[in-house]
Amino acid sequence: MVTTTTPPRYLLTARNGVAVVFGLNGLGVASWFARVPAARDALDLSAGRLGMLLLAMSAGAILAMPTSGVVTHRLGTRRTVAVAATIAAGGLALAGLGGAMASILVVGMGIFALGYGSGTCDVAMNVEGAAVERRLDRTIMPRFHAAWSLGTVAGAGIGAGGARLGLPLAAHLILAAGIMLAGTLVAVRSFLAVDPDTPREKSGGVLAAWREPRTLLIGLLVLIMAFTEGTANDWLAVAFVDGHDVTEAAGAATFGVFVAAMTAGRTAGTVAIDRWGRVRTLAVTILVAGAGALIAILASSWAVALVGVALWGVGASLGFPVGMSAAADEEHRAPARVSVVAVIGYTAFLAGPPLVGLLGDRVGTLKALLIVPLILLPALALVPATRRRQ
Repeated sequence: MVTTTTPPRYLLTARNGVAVVFGLNGLGVASWFARVPAARDALDLSAGRLGMLLLAMSAGAILAMPTSGVVTHRLGTRRTVAVAATIAAGGLALAGLGGAMASILVVGMGIFALGYGSGTCDVAMNVEGAAVERRLDRTIMPRFHAAWSLGTVAGAGIGAGGARLGLPLAAHLILAAGIMLAGTLVAVRSFLAVDPDTPREKSGGVLAAWREPRTLLIGLLVLIMAFTEGTANDWLAVAFVDGHDVTEAAGAATFGVFVAAMTAGRTAGTVAIDRWGRVRTLAVTILVAGAGALIAILASSWAVALVGVALWGVGASLGFPVGMSAAADEEHRAPARVSVVAVIGYTAFLAGPPLVGLLGDRVGTLKALLIVPLILLPALALVPATRRRQ
């Protein structure tokens, strides 16, 4: 049942704080993604070598996952997000400096720290978001992820403008890191004062969640949808520059269209889910994502390809947040299940960059993206696992 009374002020403040943290996390990550072509040129990398470099960020995020749940339990979401944002911002600034130095090692270290910090922050802010959602007694998780997407829109827009104006990579990323860190440290002050994991689970809770079929199926669905989203994040700008012969600024703008479409999908997604349910909504959006990816890759003109990119973004928008909400259906098991689903989902960010990069060396970066519609078909069989539990 949806609550009709006005929520208490502290809860609305916590909701707003969570949304700001999601948005700033997205801005920081997108600032790197939007300037990947510039980093590739500065380091003189092939598609395969670029894929291996991008693996550093995914590796950082994956390594963060096994410990992020424990850290969140011990420190609480407020302190965990603050520490994680500091690590992520430092990594983003270091990546910019590495680009200026033309050092693959320094850039790799920077994006590893960015991945580790943002991965830890991801679990903690989703746990906080789930706690706020439960107390508000309404579906709002997709809108938190819409805030993340809105942050990526801002990051992509600033990146496109910076590329067009010739803003040095280091200056851009250091500025973005400062904005992300300062805003996050202010926003976490409004997080729920009490630990959201009530009653607190024992250490065996996460291990038990790994043995739950429903949790694992949700994790697999999130993995596929994360691959669908992450592949676009990592490769759309480069693929359009190389495959559709557009400028670097146009490539960054293409990425901006994708994240803008994701933002719209997540904003409107709560209405669709409340009306048609998780299963039907996800099935439709998965089909839209597959069709959009095909159009984006196979279109003969940039204008038509952008339509495909928009459909791809809308279709990929709900998989991750709905998976997190489904994992958090039962309050006393929510933290452990969210942690497990996040670990499985982030595996896509580990395997995706090198896989697409290796394919890109053989068939071209743009055609390598055809793997996205191929892997979306099995996802349809996993959608029923997200059916709401009372």
